[in-house]
Amino acid sequence: MIKKTLPLFLGAAMCASLSTPAFADDLKAAIKADYDKSLGGLWDYFHRNPELSYVEVKTAARMAQELRAVPGVVVTEKVGGTGVVAVLKNGNGPTVLLRADMDGLPVEEKSGLPNASKVTMANREGVVQPVMHACGHDTHITAMVSTARQLARLKDKWQGTVVMIIQPAEERIGGAEAMVKDGLYTRFPKPEYALAFHVAAELPTGHIAASETIQYSSADSIELTVKGVGTHGAAPHLGKDPVYIASQIVVALQGVIAREKSPLLPGVITVGSFHAGTKNNIISDRADLGITVRANDEKTRAELIQAIRDVAAGIGRANSLTDAQMPDVKVVESTPTTINDTVLARRLNASLSNSLGAGVVVPFEQRNMGAEDFAWLVQPDSGVKGYYFAVGGTPQAWIDAAAKGGPPIAGHHSPLFKIAPEPTITLGSEAMTRAVIELLGKK
Repeated sequence: MIKKTLPLFLGAAMCASLSTPAFADDLKAAIKADYDKSLGGLWDYFHRNPELSYVEVKTAARMAQELRAVPGVVVTEKVGGTGVVAVLKNGNGPTVLLRADMDGLPVEEKSGLPNASKVTMANREGVVQPVMHACGHDTHITAMVSTARQLARLKDKWQGTVVMIIQPAEERIGGAEAMVKDGLYTRFPKPEYALAFHVAAELPTGHIAASETIQYSSADSIELTVKGVGTHGAAPHLGKDPVYIASQIVVALQGVIAREKSPLLPGVITVGSFHAGTKNNIISDRADLGITVRANDEKTRAELIQAIRDVAAGIGRANSLTDAQMPDVKVVESTPTTINDTVLARRLNASLSNSLGAGVVVPFEQRNMGAEDFAWLVQPDSGVKGYYFAVGGTPQAWIDAAAKGGPPIAGHHSPLFKIAPEPTITLGSEAMTRAVIELLGKK
């Protein structure tokens, strides 16, 4: 586990009228009232009705409907597939992009929540799977609706343009890139800044945290196919057993992490799926491995991917495979590291620390090697400065109970995943609203 505690630079930049108790109370009260009136029900709808990556048709339609109902917002659908773009203009000034991801995961929900998902649906490839919001994207899109409503209500506090995107397929790290390729930065106002948040199950409610450098690792999804020669299980010498060969590859890949990669550089190779065979006494002719690779820098990332190719080829040769039979390695989905712009992160960390109150903004810790395709929105050649922050999703009481032997806190992507929606959505909305006003606020 890599932990980085990064300094917070306090000394707020917000104009005084926006950091007064009266404004703070008004904004908090307005968001809370909105949650009680409609946002809570909206989150409940999204949680009960998750959709898989690239096929978030109903979710996108509902978000388009909600955003069109906000005065002044112009909505465009089907950007990069099921993506939604909503633009709110308010005079001359910079442009800020806000992003929320909307896809669920192929997980059967076992959270015990009264509104637990019972949905099954076909994914983009036509495979029917259970679906669950096991990563909190339902809170992200609900908070986006709240933020849009508050920015429309507070137009006297800011000027410029806000572009809000509802992004598909974050879980398959392809939706942000698809929206960019479909003209996100040419068909719509190009932003100077891009902001997003993610609920964090390991962070207590009432807190936010943002790095001033790296926020998330890179991710590469790899499909590795071992081509064997099928035969009877009683006569293995007459074939080439892909299960045996693939098993050697699985074990050898951990040697790359333990013995080839520098121990001072973060990196992960995880074989998440292994599929082969149909019957116990048949040696099949194929084994398929699904692999994820994580790194915190581009050099390590490239070295790990090349090492997988080298290991697969070396074990193939050791098992006397022909050139035509050599394992096939394909990188099918990728996202770079998510790096917050240092100057922007310091500015917004300071502003939010001042405006949200003492102890709300806490030092950021990179607790794992999770990845985010938000990185495609803030690539260095885009000129867009990024700020991504975490919002606590688990009440401190739950964390304390777990520490005393109670139910453990389920991680993201777990069938047991659950967070507290109200404090997550209301704080996420307030922080996003305040960040926009900090960047676009009237002086």
